[in-house]
Amino acid sequence: MTRIVIIGGGPGGYEAALVAAQLGAEVTVIDRDGFGGSCVMTDCVPSKTLIATAEVMTAFAAGHEELGIKVGDGTPPDGVVGVDLGVVNRRVKRLALAQSEDIAQSVRRAGARVVHGTGRLEGPGRVVVAHKDGGLETLEADTVLIATGAHPRELPDAAPDGERILSWTQVYDLEELPEELIVVGSGVTGAEFAGAYQALGSRVTLVSSRDRVLPGEDPDAAAVLEDVFRRRGMTVMSRSRASSVKRVGDGVEVTLADGRVVRGSHCLMAVGSIPNTAGMGLEEAGVKLSESGHVEVDKVSRTSVPGVYAAGDCTGVLMLASVAAMQGRIAVYHALGEAVTPLRLKTVASNVFTDPEIATVGASQADIEAGRIEARAVKLPLPRNPRAKMQGIKDGFIKLYCRPGTGIVVGGVVVAPKASELIHPVSLAVDNGLTVTQIAHSFTVYPSLSGSLAEAARQLQITT
Repeated sequence: MTRIVIIGGGPGGYEAALVAAQLGAEVTVIDRDGFGGSCVMTDCVPSKTLIATAEVMTAFAAGHEELGIKVGDGTPPDGVVGVDLGVVNRRVKRLALAQSEDIAQSVRRAGARVVHGTGRLEGPGRVVVAHKDGGLETLEADTVLIATGAHPRELPDAAPDGERILSWTQVYDLEELPEELIVVGSGVTGAEFAGAYQALGSRVTLVSSRDRVLPGEDPDAAAVLEDVFRRRGMTVMSRSRASSVKRVGDGVEVTLADGRVVRGSHCLMAVGSIPNTAGMGLEEAGVKLSESGHVEVDKVSRTSVPGVYAAGDCTGVLMLASVAAMQGRIAVYHALGEAVTPLRLKTVASNVFTDPEIATVGASQADIEAGRIEARAVKLPLPRNPRAKMQGIKDGFIKLYCRPGTGIVVGGVVVAPKASELIHPVSLAVDNGLTVTQIAHSFTVYPSLSGSLAEAARQLQITT
């Protein structure tokens, strides 16, 4: 029986454990902070639960007048006029803990052993566990999977205190809604929280060191979101790098690199993350790390040491729970000699949970402009869609890319409410090499937002 030791209970770790146990391996999972890792405990699940409340607020505020809904003084059934952040955050934490326990039970039912503590690599086939309740244990393994995740990056002059200066793991302890929230960082995390707190009722200032919000996303999509942010009252400060953050009385002051000072009641730092690889004995065991501290892996999750694999945010490959889970499963399949398909990042769908959401898959506009791929594009404004008109949707679009000549779909962008659901047909097309003709000839419900996907395919069919 193959012995597999997995360090980390996040998506990369627990998904690997389930597969390994099903394939008959002897599996031990070392978990430090709760199954599901930061994804479940402090990142994806909590933030999207918070955003779910924000979505209700935004949808109501944006559409109630057009849809003929009256708002009274807040006394039921007159309407929604505010939010109790303490109630919201208690629900967030309750759901996160429940999800974590569900995952732990699944791993145990699969037959894996669960150890609460931290693991350190003492050579390719040996892991030393420091148990949470004290004591050390040495585990011998045929295969070791490193899936330890990452934690929020901190600036030297902007250390979070958990009260006024916050990392994204600390916001769920707030009982009162920040009156004036400054969000430093305009990547996915910063944009999501900025949009959510604005919807909940905070006055938000978003400080971005780049020339636009979401610099890594489709530029057309980022432009739509930034326009929405500004139109709803958010202050977006582009090309503005924060150099320090300090508490002043009951508020905070964010000093920018050019000397300007931004004042607010709270500051949320969203300036990236650092892999959890320090102090684990990785380099001493021969595991190669990048300059940023990430574990270097190939497309089947192998590290530089035979028998040692890695998955998830600690690898820095693409920091998504879906990618971490796939890396973990691929690692186990490969280690156990099963048939395996190497990781294909071009088929990964990702989503930014703002309002509107931004979902992407496959080739990007940047790929086309740089000449890395030849493709044709069609972009359809979503407000022209009949269902969008019925729902009062005024922002968004659908964009498809296909190969000239063959019409094979190679990518797409959806900017819309619930874009995370609408991107799936495009993902299927990219993953399976479908053509715009096949999409165009498929029936869609009328009226539906997905009808615009078929319409985009029909337009590409004409131009290809």
